[in-house]
Amino acid sequence: MALAEFFGFDEHGTDLTTEVLAGLTTFLTMSYIVIVNPGILSNAIQIEGYSQVETIQMLAVVTIISAAVATLVMALYANRPFGQAPGLGLNAFFAFTVVLTLGIPWQTALAAVVVEGILFILLTAVGARKYLIEAFPEPVKFAVGSGIGAFLAIIGLQEMNIVVNSDATLITLGPIASDPVATLSVLGLFLTFALYVAGVRGAIILGILLTTALGYGAEFLGMVSEGTLTSGIPAPQYDITPVLGAFIEGFEFVEPFSFALIVFTFFFVDFFDTAGTLTGVGQVAGFLDEDGDLPEIEKPLMADAVGTTVGGILGTSTVTTYIESATGVEEGGRTGMTALVVALLFLVSLAFVPIAAAIPLYASHIALVVVAVVMLSNITDIEWDNITHTVPAGLTVLIMPFTFNIGYGIAAGIISYPIVKVAAGEAADVRPAQWGLAAAFVVYFYVQTSGVLQAVV
Repeated sequence: MALAEFFGFDEHGTDLTTEVLAGLTTFLTMSYIVIVNPGILSNAIQIEGYSQVETIQMLAVVTIISAAVATLVMALYANRPFGQAPGLGLNAFFAFTVVLTLGIPWQTALAAVVVEGILFILLTAVGARKYLIEAFPEPVKFAVGSGIGAFLAIIGLQEMNIVVNSDATLITLGPIASDPVATLSVLGLFLTFALYVAGVRGAIILGILLTTALGYGAEFLGMVSEGTLTSGIPAPQYDITPVLGAFIEGFEFVEPFSFALIVFTFFFVDFFDTAGTLTGVGQVAGFLDEDGDLPEIEKPLMADAVGTTVGGILGTSTVTTYIESATGVEEGGRTGMTALVVALLFLVSLAFVPIAAAIPLYASHIALVVVAVVMLSNITDIEWDNITHTVPAGLTVLIMPFTFNIGYGIAAGIISYPIVKVAAGEAADVRPAQWGLAAAFVVYFYVQTSGVLQAVV
């Protein structure tokens, strides 16, 4: 069989049936991104002449195509069973920090994604992964995932009206008993958690769909007025020309310093999230060598880099490898055939794009909270009994949600690392590159908080 020979089924101890089932499992567990990514990005990407509903459909198409392209590269070039799509966390950073907080045009934010992708391609091609990993403090790398989780959680809880603004305490518990959106969000959230804990395949997407169905049902039965919980199914919209290639226009508004910082943040989170995911899922699959490294990791890293570049050109935020790929690996997926099935299923989902726009944002943001809770488990990798790790890791995790900025969290951790190492008499542990990064981020904080950046943007 041609497929068996191309993907090496015998070599990996698998067969076509196993690979197809593994691909289906991976797709079900990560397909929520088709609904969630457009909902997040549509907060920032607003196109004249198009409604938010039309924009959401447009971004759903872009999300699907970028996921399919990246996963196809993973399948046919890297021959690994990993699914890829625009990542949670960086899409929120793109929308809420870069565009809505810093006021940078969304086209310029896309330009930063494309530049980050090209940079990723070049560094992967020359084999610079080892040097990049060594340049960043270990506690910061381990803390980023949990910090992003906390960042996602507050975004999701706010959209669900479970957490609301407060003049006295900044944020507080929303009117859950009296607000239909908050009430249904709580029910949907716990329903999704129950499905997830029970090991139901596709628990997150199923929870989102069931929550949406409850909203439509409540309106149909007259429990709430029409339009309170739903937005209706729109006419199909597949035209992506308003966002396709928009990054080119974005270069007209580039301010070098701020642009470089945005590119750096995109690259840092993308690179270490992908490297960590590949290693973690590779361990489950038994791919790691005796040193704990994934052989030929440059190939899946290249798939990620190509996906990010293509995604930015099409009109979406950074593409990354999904930890949900572990579900397919646990089902026996061992080759690129698993990824090929995932890519094909993404393309099939193009037929359901209008449904993505019919999902209320409060329902789609259930995924953010569920994923956020799961991401907090990464915190156990930190050496909490080592104070020189506790301080930078703790700052990284705390600063992200409290400042609504992933970049600030990374910067705080990197700056604090050499300081606490020197104070503990362990200055020899700090590499020259880490001192350089810390100094650069001191400048970063000064520029971001002194008003200089806003003055030149």
